[in-house]
Amino acid sequence: QVQLVESGGGLVQPGGSLRLSCAASGRIFRINTMAWFRQAPGKERDLVASISSGGFPMEYADSVKGRFTISRDNGKKMMYLQMNSLKPEDTAVYYCKAFLQQYDTDYYRYYWGQGTQVTVSS
Repeated sequence: QVQLVESGGGLVQPGGSLRLSCAASGRIFRINTMAWFRQAPGKERDLVASISSGGFPMEYADSVKGRFTISRDNGKKMMYLQMNSLKPEDTAVYYCKAFLQQYDTDYYRYYWGQGTQVTVSS
C-alpha cells in the first residue's frame, strides 16, 4: 500500500506565501520523478512543477515561474512546493504525483495524492 498525502493548503491573501508538502509512505522501494499539479473549478488538472529523482527541478508552468519553487527530501520521502507572490488565479486543489516502484515489484507506476485546497483571496 502506497500513500501520498498533501498538506499545507489554506486561505491566503494575494501576495502571500504558502508551503505545500507531500509525504509518501508505504512499501516504497524507489521514487523517480515527482510533480505538483493543480485543478481549478471547471478546469482540467494541469502541471505546476516537476522534479527529478536527484532533486533537480525539471519543469515549471509559465504561470508560476519565478514565484514557485519545487524541492524534495529523498531521505524523508517528501516533496515541497514553496509558493510566493500568490495570485487569485492560483486558487485550486493542488495534487502530488509520484512515479515510484514498490518493494517486490519490477516496475514503476504513477500514484496521486488526495489534494489540498489553496485559496487566494482578500
